Amino acid sequence: MWQLRPAAARGFADHGWLQARHSFSFADYHDPEEMGWGALRVINEDRIAPGQGFGMHGHRDMEILTWIIAGELQHRDSLGHGGVIRPGEYQRMSAGRGILHSEFNPSSVAETHLLQIWIEPAQRGLPASYEQRVLPSTAFDAGWCLLASPDAEAGSARIQQDARVYAARLAAGETLTAPLTRERLGYLQVIHGQLQITPEIILHAGDGLKIADESAFRIRATEAAEFLFFDLPPA
Repeated sequence: MWQLRPAAARGFADHGWLQARHSFSFADYHDPEEMGWGALRVINEDRIAPGQGFGMHGHRDMEILTWIIAGELQHRDSLGHGGVIRPGEYQRMSAGRGILHSEFNPSSVAETHLLQIWIEPAQRGLPASYEQRVLPSTAFDAGWCLLASPDAEAGSARIQQDARVYAARLAAGETLTAPLTRERLGYLQVIHGQLQITPEIILHAGDGLKIADESAFRIRATEAAEFLFFDLPPA
């Protein structure tokens, strides 16, 4: 089963300093048909104006990943962590029993472009934690780059859910086989470029694809592309 989530159909919020597109219901955007996909609850594509950002605020019981597309993001939290993340880097925050954090664009001239992802944890009330990862220059040499997993497989960030999050970059004409078995759910989010899944299913930047009852299908880049893939537990 394939279900396209077109980029143009996403929720949209214009806060002046923040342009946000929501793949699933979030904040003031509510669509009862788009409440997430299995354990995947949020994919927000945010563009943050120079010098602007999210002040200190709290989360509980959510696994939060931030993938930087362009620009920089400065992080601070109530656990004492702080730092700047850039393209080729990402952060993982397990909100657990509760964490406060702020996220700002430290540049005075350049926009920050990112994806923020929320995954529901398998267990609530765990200790909060945070980590920031820098991908090695060889991260995409073997195809898929595993960003997060329940057991920190292959040096990935550990999340509190039986889910795996991958990133990939393909040149035009290159292909990858999706790391999915038939009993699990999949979700594909295109960041840049164009992908072909079947002769009828072509995905462009911002498009998402819900996947069920499929396994080991091929993903072909019809033009150079960057994208994320989520291997999720059954609903």
